[in-house]
Amino acid sequence: MELPQYRVAIVECHTLFAKALSAILAADSEFTVVGEYRSVVAKRLDAGRPDLIVLDIDGQAGNVERHIAVCAKLESRPRVCVLSIHSLPEVMQRCLSAGADAYIVKNISPAEVVSALKMVGRGYSYVDPSVAAGLLRKRSQNDGKRDSMELSLREMEVLKLIAKGLANKQISARLKLSERTVENHVGRIFAKLNVTARAQAAVHAIRNGIV
Repeated sequence: MELPQYRVAIVECHTLFAKALSAILAADSEFTVVGEYRSVVAKRLDAGRPDLIVLDIDGQAGNVERHIAVCAKLESRPRVCVLSIHSLPEVMQRCLSAGADAYIVKNISPAEVVSALKMVGRGYSYVDPSVAAGLLRKRSQNDGKRDSMELSLREMEVLKLIAKGLANKQISARLKLSERTVENHVGRIFAKLNVTARAQAAVHAIRNGIV
């Protein structure tokens, strides 16, 4: 069966980093790099009709939210993957609220970048687990008003561990619950947040401020 092929545009102001990322993606049969750009210019980006845009926000002048919005509104309706050196939860939240589909921190491995982009290409969202966990911890220290349709305290605990990248078996050991109980909690979390994947659960929670 032929693998899906994603057309990727890279927006990166540093030539060496752009070339390295382009080479990493070009080595995978699921990606076609349609262009490397130094800044967000809608007309130039649109020409390549990308499915995915990797947007390095660190070297971009001007408003980050505006850059993300420009990318998201291109004719090909690409999914926007923000790349940054910043592991600050506030920066990630700004990007997700502006419409980014992924927030990738640069200290991950090439294999993890490829995996994250494939996830986004298939329609899911991705956030760096450690950054998401930091935001969840910060919010859990606040009052966190929730209505009866939102997460229970136990579900909140499970969600935080999901955001840290823990599997059900690890969550089971951490919370001293059976794996079946953890699976039930995860299922209820997915149902309440209307998501189908663990990364989506973390993204949804962050965007909607429910944790």
